[in-house]
Amino acid sequence: MARVVVVGGTGFTGSRIVREAARRGHEVVSLSRSVPEEKVDGVEYVAGAAADASALVDGADVVVGALSPRGNTAGTLVGVYSQLGEAAARAGARLVVVGGFSSLRPAPGAPRFAEGDDLPPQFVEEAREMNDVLTALGATPDELDWLFVSPAAAYGAYAPQGERRGEYRVGEDVALFDAAGESTIGGEDFATAVLDEIEHPTRRRAQIHFAY
Repeated sequence: MARVVVVGGTGFTGSRIVREAARRGHEVVSLSRSVPEEKVDGVEYVAGAAADASALVDGADVVVGALSPRGNTAGTLVGVYSQLGEAAARAGARLVVVGGFSSLRPAPGAPRFAEGDDLPPQFVEEAREMNDVLTALGATPDELDWLFVSPAAAYGAYAPQGERRGEYRVGEDVALFDAAGESTIGGEDFATAVLDEIEHPTRRRAQIHFAY
C-alpha cells in the first residue's frame, strides 16, 4: 500500500479522495486549514496552510493537490504547487494535481477553453489560474513525476451528483461528452478514477481527464 498525502483533504474533491484511498487500505494523511468533526478511520489529519504541505512530503509515495483557487488560496497556486513539486521530486513521490475542465481542449490541437474569451465570468480567474498551474508543471525538470487531472464540466458541490455508477471514461487533453452532449461525473466516481490511476499509473508528466 502507498502513503498518500492529500493537500486540501477536507474539500469536495479532497475528502472523497481521502475516503477512497483509506477504503483501499492506503496510509493517508490529509492537510487542510481545519480538522473535520467527522474523521475517516485510519486517516491522519493535519491542520495547516497549503504552503506548509512540503513538510509532509518526506516518505510519501503520492501527493495529491486538491486545492481550489478561491478565498485565501486565489492567486497562490502556481507557487504552492511549485514548492510541492520540488519537495515531491526530492522525495521521489508522484504529484497528482486536481485541475479543472477549462484546461481541456474542445478538439485536438485547439486552444484550451481557459485560453479563450468565452468563459463564464464567474469562472475566468479560477480557470486561468489552474491552467497556469498546468503550464508551470510542464516546465518542471523531468525528475518530477506529475499528473494533472481534469474532471468533467459538470462536477463539484454545485453539480447534481446522483448515485455512484462505478464507471467512467478516460481521456487526455480533449473534453469528453456523452451522447446528449453533456460532460459530467460524480464525486465518488471521480475519486475512484483518481485512485485507480494512483494504483495503476498510465501516464507520466501528462494530463488526464475523467468523465462519464
